[in-house]
Amino acid sequence: MIDLKLGDCVEVMKTIEENSIDLTVTSPPYDNLRTYNGNNDLWNENVWKNTIKELYRVTKDGGVVVWVVGDATIKGSETGTSFKQALWSMECGFNLHDTMIFEKKNPIPQNHNRYEQKFEYMFVFSKGKPNTFNPIKIPTKMFKHEYSWDNVSDFGKKSSKRNRKEKSRVKKYKNSFNIFNYAVGTSKITNSAPFPEKLASDHIISWSNEGDTVLDPFMGSGTTGKMAKELNRNFIGIELDLEYLDIAKIRIANTTKD
Repeated sequence: MIDLKLGDCVEVMKTIEENSIDLTVTSPPYDNLRTYNGNNDLWNENVWKNTIKELYRVTKDGGVVVWVVGDATIKGSETGTSFKQALWSMECGFNLHDTMIFEKKNPIPQNHNRYEQKFEYMFVFSKGKPNTFNPIKIPTKMFKHEYSWDNVSDFGKKSSKRNRKEKSRVKKYKNSFNIFNYAVGTSKITNSAPFPEKLASDHIISWSNEGDTVLDPFMGSGTTGKMAKELNRNFIGIELDLEYLDIAKIRIANTTKD
């Protein structure tokens, strides 16, 4: 099921059934750092607060919201809007399950009197304990290395029930770190900089299963929708701008499932 809707995300989300969304992967306009055909003037604190409130309402118990966001620098100071949004999400009832980093492999130099900006936040909000976690795995350096728990410093001095002489081997893979690295670039379709497709797919894989419903209330050119369709998820996308909606429709329609 693919359902693409035109309109204001807060108003459109009011039509979505309560407790029906398994996962949201989205990137709001944040501090007017990106332009969307003049629609940035419609973005303000009242909008993002109401957006997050509606996200909490439509998210299933155990569902997750991945909120990719950054801050503008105004008069020499970062706004801190991203942190305000994270704290507001907690006020609305979400857990701040993880504060992840989207590290850009090829950031654009800004030439400020500060270190170059190389990352954005990926806040992972959950409505209670996440129902799903399919972690991205990375190889371990010490695969097959054998150790005994007797040699693991300070591990379980009071609570561990392990046999102190028990031998264990390092597994071949471990969970990835919470800093994800991606190359970024300008979209030839929109002349904008949507987040990487792999960012969307990594989070969709991590926090949902096939047949689940994924939402993006700031759909833009449809990156989340494209990857949701490829990964056999249902998708609901909301977009305020008709031009971007038309682009998303074409991208998603031309996407084939795995």
